[in-house]
Amino acid sequence: MKALLILALAVAGAQPVQSQRMPYGVTADGQAVERITLRNSRGTTLGILTYGGIIDEIRVRDRTGKFDSVVLALSDLAAYEARPNFGSIVGRFANRISGGFALDGQHHALSPDGSVVSHGGKPGFGARVWKADPCKQPMCRSVTLSYTSPDGENGFPGAMKVSVTYSLGNDDSVRIDYRATTTRATVINLTNHSYFNLAGRDAGRVDGQTLRVAADAYLPLTDKKVPTGEIRKVDGTPFDLRRPVAIGSRVTAEDPQIALMKGFDHNWVLSKPEGELAPVAWLSDPVSGRTLTVLTTEPGLQVYTANGFNGTLKSASGRMLAARDGIALETQHFPDSPNQPAFPTTVLRPGQVFTSTTIYRFGITSAP
Repeated sequence: MKALLILALAVAGAQPVQSQRMPYGVTADGQAVERITLRNSRGTTLGILTYGGIIDEIRVRDRTGKFDSVVLALSDLAAYEARPNFGSIVGRFANRISGGFALDGQHHALSPDGSVVSHGGKPGFGARVWKADPCKQPMCRSVTLSYTSPDGENGFPGAMKVSVTYSLGNDDSVRIDYRATTTRATVINLTNHSYFNLAGRDAGRVDGQTLRVAADAYLPLTDKKVPTGEIRKVDGTPFDLRRPVAIGSRVTAEDPQIALMKGFDHNWVLSKPEGELAPVAWLSDPVSGRTLTVLTTEPGLQVYTANGFNGTLKSASGRMLAARDGIALETQHFPDSPNQPAFPTTVLRPGQVFTSTTIYRFGITSAP
């Protein structure tokens, strides 16, 4: 099958290819999956799979001019099918819910035994094949993925139409715009579950990279890994990331919450106006000089240091992934919000439009 190339034309003539669409593989149930590559004028590339909307590549320069991908990727489609949500769009409800929720006087069970449900249940949005619509305008570097979740899917009410647009800017920013509507009152919480490693996808642990998060509080968890309902100040805890700190120095600290999750797997309560697109997190690698600034309209940021990687996942290069080989910075509403009245609402009703924007902006610092 020939690649479908979308060429951007300028007045002076043809410019480099902005978007490329190629076959990637076939799912176990026979659905064709494509890979879409976006490229900007700086040579930065963004790779997206129609399976789960997975970001499987973001290639950016380091301070010496060398390109490398800064997101972890798995070896093939079968590996992604065996590990749902790796690098993908997550929904209908990202993070965890305590087995179900009540809405407008009706209880909606999400699991038969009331157990905690993670990332919208199985199969979630990360295990669906999305329809792709690459932008066809000149010099356009974006693709919109769409999926309709049927009424009752995984226990959630309402047929939900969802679109996610990925855009690559000439400033090396990856923008994600989410949009959704529903036919019945429901709840929604969407995010992207990419794992970043600014030293390069095969560089190993991110312990030496520094992280800053603009948050005065975080959400402690129960032994079932759902929020207790407390919004706890970060002062005097390993969760105080208001100044840049080496990741390894915090995820190995002696703290009951760190011990519970074997590192970070918590939601930070962002210190910004509700709904405003603002910078909330900064990641930096002192060796490569690469930096990442995260901007979002969301009220929360889930920081996950890949604590569950145990050497059984094979990366795209054949390397076996271990704990803390990457870090997820998942912009979101708070976990278990439908069961926590004090948390920002995640309810979406017919006639309303859910929108959310997150930007991952990459840069370079000069040598120290």
